[in-house]
Amino acid sequence: MAERQKIVTFLWYDDKAEEAMNFYVDTFKNSRVIDVQRWPEGTPNAGQVLVCEFELDGQRFMAINGGPEFKFTEAISLYVHCDSQEEVDYYWDRLTADGGEESQCGWLKDKYGLSWQIIPDELQQHLSNPDPEKAARAMQAMLQMQKIDVAKLREAVA
Repeated sequence: MAERQKIVTFLWYDDKAEEAMNFYVDTFKNSRVIDVQRWPEGTPNAGQVLVCEFELDGQRFMAINGGPEFKFTEAISLYVHCDSQEEVDYYWDRLTADGGEESQCGWLKDKYGLSWQIIPDELQQHLSNPDPEKAARAMQAMLQMQKIDVAKLREAVA
């Protein structure tokens, strides 16, 4: 029996769980579909996806087609550590495509309404700079951004 992850993020979609799963698996490297459970024959939704399980770069998720009762909010988001501006650009462009929404300070919503933070690790370094003036300038620069721009952060703390 395969080792299971003790805590798994569970996502509720109206009716796009499988589509979202496939999009995320295609977007993130080292990702895979683990299982898709469909409604059994003889039920009103026979053949449609009920629950699916997938892994994004080592992190497991489950998703359900639960209907329109619940929606995602910004109160929860998925945080993506990025090593470079190129990685920030890649995830930002992929996750805002086809109806996603840009927000402030590295936050966005994908086309399914799920909130993400696409953050270069360098941002945290600048925000925790031991020089409080440089850290404050980094914060001010970040507050002016939607997608985080590493070059502008560097300029702000120079």
